[in-house]
Amino acid sequence: MKRKLVSIPLSVLLVSSFALAACSDGGKATPAATTGTAGTAAPKATADNTPTAITIMAPLNTAQTPPDTIIKELEKLTNTKLTYQFFPADTYEEKLNTTFATGALPQVTYLKNQATFIQMKSAIRDGQFWEIGPLLKDFPNLSKLKSTTNDNTKVDGKLYTLYRGVDIARQGLIYRKDWADKLGLKPPATTEDLYAMMKAFTENDPDGNGKKDTIGLTDRNDLIYGAFKTVATWLGVPNNWGEKDGKLQPEFMFPEYVATMDYFKKLRNEGLINKDFAATSKTDQQKLFTNGTAGMYIGAMTDVSSLNKDLIKNVPTAVVDVHSMVAGPNGKFASWALPGFANVVLFPKSAIKTEAELKKVLAFFDKMMTPEVANLANWGIKDANYSVIDNKAKKLDEEKWTREVKPFTDAAIGDEDTSGRYLGIPTIPAQGKADELKIANLKFAVQDPVAALDSKTYLEKGVQLQEVIKDATNKYIYGTIDKAGFDKAIEDWKSRGGSKIMEEYNALYKK
Repeated sequence: MKRKLVSIPLSVLLVSSFALAACSDGGKATPAATTGTAGTAAPKATADNTPTAITIMAPLNTAQTPPDTIIKELEKLTNTKLTYQFFPADTYEEKLNTTFATGALPQVTYLKNQATFIQMKSAIRDGQFWEIGPLLKDFPNLSKLKSTTNDNTKVDGKLYTLYRGVDIARQGLIYRKDWADKLGLKPPATTEDLYAMMKAFTENDPDGNGKKDTIGLTDRNDLIYGAFKTVATWLGVPNNWGEKDGKLQPEFMFPEYVATMDYFKKLRNEGLINKDFAATSKTDQQKLFTNGTAGMYIGAMTDVSSLNKDLIKNVPTAVVDVHSMVAGPNGKFASWALPGFANVVLFPKSAIKTEAELKKVLAFFDKMMTPEVANLANWGIKDANYSVIDNKAKKLDEEKWTREVKPFTDAAIGDEDTSGRYLGIPTIPAQGKADELKIANLKFAVQDPVAALDSKTYLEKGVQLQEVIKDATNKYIYGTIDKAGFDKAIEDWKSRGGSKIMEEYNALYKK
């Protein structure tokens, strides 16, 4: 079978048929490495209960590959011989693209986020991955996966993936509460209050060292999971697509999108944000917060524990808090919603030759969704990585958990309620508040109207076309083009295929 090269850009998409997942995962990883207790030559499972050899490729969102501790326990509980191929998340798309092109994908292949899933759809349609939907009924735990989330990952009505669940409305503000208290500031109720807090954090010496060495907000080269999209939603921008004049139109055609660009342009011009944000990685963005330079981080509120852990190493007296209810000019709250998954896993036919082999791999994931194995993957080893208090898990050492367990948590299948794993006890008060706010946000969640729709033209040209909009957005904020220049970029987007994308989405939306 001819294998098509899938183009997966390093930048994430701004407008897509899904809100893109990077999510909250981040961090600079070490060079690509493989960790496991067995190689690919280990024996396959047979009727005599020989362990099934499975090789798994996944992105690594921690600084180092984990030790074999969790792998060995997983093997015991699932009767497998596991080889995990971890590659740094920052360059995972490149590795995935190269490995796919050479036909070397392993039996279990994780994508990085929803952007890479969208790009892989053409290969899925090409018959290069196994359809698994009809088989799930044979696995009691995989059958518990949420049908609504499964529907959002289907391709032409068929299911090829298992998903890693994600909080639907987790976006908000993480900020230095000690700075706010010192300056007499309350959590921002409006986007104007948000601006005022950024300005005070920049100009009023919140760290008390007598120097002008702080900024209000740290941001990165990501218009989705950086600050831009969250603030845009607060300002009234729809989630990727919205209805206007009776038709679906992309978010960048709404006046509120221009207002968001103006908002960020003002922040940059006044030095309230890192001026080189369009060239800043997530790792460096987070460092600006954890080294005490920036007072705000806008993104997944669930990142608060890890950010706090690194911050207090540098500033032991620091106190963080979270907030999400920020109203725009219309006085309304809004939170952009994800489609229920952060990542998916595919099963290449080049590595799995028969349905019988596929069922053995699916049996492994079915066991991964039992409470015992799910707790191991999410919390680690009891009394070594966590303890149980009132039927909830409490991490014993955040740093040790991150090093030993987090890579497997990032590859967990399903959700808290579908796997039956323990809920967690917050390590800091702000984490507990974040858990409450991500539920409260659901009432104000803004859904993507094309989340489950496919546009043929978008799949063919959407990535390249979106670069036009991303580039124009950053140039507008940087002041190198004006509104006329941005409008010209929209016309360019339309003429090169954007108009056809709009036509195709609207045709499906009306059905």
